[in-house]
Amino acid sequence: MLFLFSLSLGAVPMSGAEVWQALWRQGDPTYQTILWQLRMPRALLAQLVGAALGMAGALLQGMLGNGLADPYLLGISAGAGLAAVGLLTLGEWTSWVPLAAWVGGLLTTLLVYGLARTRAGLAVERLILAGVAVSALFGAISSTLLLMADDRVQVALTWLIGSLSGRGWPEVQTAGLYILVGLGLGWGQARALNLLGLGEEMAVSLGIPLARTRVAIGLVAALLAAAAVSVGGLIGFVGLVVPHMVRQGVGSDHRWLLPLSALAGAGLLGSADILARLGAVELPVGVVTALMGAPFFGWLLQRQERGL
Repeated sequence: MLFLFSLSLGAVPMSGAEVWQALWRQGDPTYQTILWQLRMPRALLAQLVGAALGMAGALLQGMLGNGLADPYLLGISAGAGLAAVGLLTLGEWTSWVPLAAWVGGLLTTLLVYGLARTRAGLAVERLILAGVAVSALFGAISSTLLLMADDRVQVALTWLIGSLSGRGWPEVQTAGLYILVGLGLGWGQARALNLLGLGEEMAVSLGIPLARTRVAIGLVAALLAAAAVSVGGLIGFVGLVVPHMVRQGVGSDHRWLLPLSALAGAGLLGSADILARLGAVELPVGVVTALMGAPFFGWLLQRQERGL
């Protein structure tokens, strides 16, 4: 129902019957064009990006044992954002933005892992600190590029805030395959994450190679996050809030937590995209997720502090 409702919204409102007819290539040809060329790819992309961010957040939180972990923490989003801003401010390579953002996110993940690696292995504390440092550095460079840009600033800012406006089938095709593959690979890490949750010593005794496992989980999360950022921009709070929401209902068993985080992320971003289009002026979806996510996360922290 949520998906169908999103198809009815826009500058040209459509009733449920008109949406249904257009879905089956019947009725007014104009409605068919609007639905299939404009609204359908955007609605699908909202579901894909939300699912990717939801599972990426669950993977990183389970890997690091840190409830504040999300794609922003390890610098994945900052690396993808820097690559995109660099091309957007040039103004001549905008068609390469999705690919550049995806590559930037993956390379940033490798950089953070390289900085965090020690002779003794991969330390979680160093990984988090390296991610924070890289995020700050790349954020500063992105801000500098924006200050030096002229007429491309608005385009780059809209992308940085996070927006699905104007997205079509090329973006669905660009990110869809990577996200679907990443979702499958991520769910395959459920057993390893459950064992990591028992503690490092117990996980090692049960045959889990810590460094290799964390690298694998991090790369899958980077694949999901970078693919999402490459087409949706820097949409915050989905990867942070969604795993907490799901964990309240199903616990910490990643066999359930991972797929349900993907589904909840799809639902949350789909809802945010609908809310973004309800006003007289369409808002970037990243603004809506921040307005929804920040108060909820504050409430959740208070609830946990009280032991509820």
